[in-house]
Amino acid sequence: MWPSLKSSCRALALCALVPLLSGCENNLASMLVEDRNHSIVLIREQPYLWSNKVNQFIVATRIPKCQRRMSIHPDTTTLVPIEVYEAGDLLWALRQGGRWYLVSTEECQVQDWLEPPAAPPGRAVGRFEMKGEKVVFIPVPVVPSAE
Repeated sequence: MWPSLKSSCRALALCALVPLLSGCENNLASMLVEDRNHSIVLIREQPYLWSNKVNQFIVATRIPKCQRRMSIHPDTTTLVPIEVYEAGDLLWALRQGGRWYLVSTEECQVQDWLEPPAAPPGRAVGRFEMKGEKVVFIPVPVVPSAE
């Protein structure tokens, strides 16, 4: 009887550890460029409960030509908002704090922008930020031109 009690206690202890070994944050938000087939997605994954580090990924999607998940620099559990700007044809500039990235849905690439200009390269599109426990994309309202 003792071996089965010991096995049961071990199994119970392992089950109690599972929440501690799994991550707290597993979040994503999408910026739709045209529709769900053309978007930029921010994914945030916290690998361990006790860690303040959150891994971040950008998914550049333009189906059927492009869909790739690429790692960007990690952040903390308190999301530093990511501002999104137009930077050219099928090209966007993302700024998170003092760090800049270029995202292309033509070439399906993300890269650090090591020497960005002093001012944003184009029109602000929106920003990724936290709303409660969720990451969301907040678009900048488009003002219709007076024609």
